[in-house]
Amino acid sequence: MQKQEKDLNHKLEKLKNILKKYEKVLIAYSGGVDSTFLLKVAVDTLGKKNVITTVAISQTYPKNDLSCAKKIIKQFGVRHLFLKTGEMSNKNFVRNTPDRCYWCKDELFGRLAELAKKEKIKIICDGTNYSDRNDYRPGMKAAEKWNIKHPLLEAELSKNDIRLLSKKMKLPTWNKEASPCLASRFPYGHKITSEKLKKINDAENELRKLQLKNLRLRDYKDTARIEIDKNQLSKIFKNNIHKKIVAVLKKYNYSYITLDLEGYRTGSLNKIKK
Repeated sequence: MQKQEKDLNHKLEKLKNILKKYEKVLIAYSGGVDSTFLLKVAVDTLGKKNVITTVAISQTYPKNDLSCAKKIIKQFGVRHLFLKTGEMSNKNFVRNTPDRCYWCKDELFGRLAELAKKEKIKIICDGTNYSDRNDYRPGMKAAEKWNIKHPLLEAELSKNDIRLLSKKMKLPTWNKEASPCLASRFPYGHKITSEKLKKINDAENELRKLQLKNLRLRDYKDTARIEIDKNQLSKIFKNNIHKKIVAVLKKYNYSYITLDLEGYRTGSLNKIKK
């Protein structure tokens, strides 16, 4: 335990030193575990006057995330700006090819670069962490294009490290579940529309009332594939929760409702990318 504590403190100090070199930052903020932790350390290290947050508003982001982000920003008392992104008007994004994430991030980071220039800020940061390097992330190419910094990645802070430090700092997001963009619910090649995104957002919100952990609703047109934590797979049948899942999804016109027996795992749709 002492070794783990020492390692965490070392990484935290490394992060602080990285931020000190930046002096003033614009942080792409989502309200999630990583960006909240980054925001907290940035404010503690640089002071509120040297930190500005931007929250992107898009049909692709779960609506609950925006509410959470607003609450935390208010709690931290930092200056914030809301930025409406337009990836839905980009045919390359809507076509939903395997590089979809690139076009989404290119739109976001390009807008952030314009904002940073206006605010005379040289450094833009996001919450990419050390664990993210193992996943398929075409958005990283967009980050490189727009010179976005990843201080958590640079400090070698993993997702687990960030959760442990967040808990120690009593941040409300320390145990928050991951919440990727809603476009990730569709297999590559399935066109993304505003109607589909709203359908996923609303259906998942209803299903979360059933206390399903790490819920993902994967949309295959008339078929829904549900991912939840493995340890919940047997429980939903013992408590007849599966019947409630079916009732909810039938309202959203799914003809077939399936449960993924492998359970939730990050980037499951990337395994079948072309």
